[in-house]
Amino acid sequence: MMHLSTLLARLRREQDGAMVIETALVAPVLVLMSLGTFQVSTIIARQSELESAASEAAAIAIASAPDTSAKRTTLQQVIMALTGLAASKVTVTETYRCNSTTTYITNANTCTSGVLAKYIKSILQIHTRQPGHDLAWDRRFSTG
Repeated sequence: MMHLSTLLARLRREQDGAMVIETALVAPVLVLMSLGTFQVSTIIARQSELESAASEAAAIAIASAPDTSAKRTTLQQVIMALTGLAASKVTVTETYRCNSTTTYITNANTCTSGVLAKYIKSILQIHTRQPGHDLAWDRRFSTG
């Protein structure tokens, strides 16, 4: 028993290797936190880029109402150029809202009592590497 107590006392006094053990415990946590911070900053930068593209598209839609298919295609191409998204990921459609309803429709002829407002709907779709975690930005710009 005396031999065990002297061994424990000697282990308490020894400092050799303490820094290696502490580093081994702390380093993985710091690496994971660094990787998480990088991922979050990447997501925030991409979101800012998409929001900027949506704002630019809104400014273009307000300045020159995209009331023809050619103008909507041009608007889609501008959004694609600003975001780097493929054509299949960016859709630009004309939508309407009838009177006091809050739902949007794609055909103005279905309004029975006139069109209250005309909008351009732009959808930006981002597919992530994780299934079920895809992102979509849906923006409507009032054009009339």
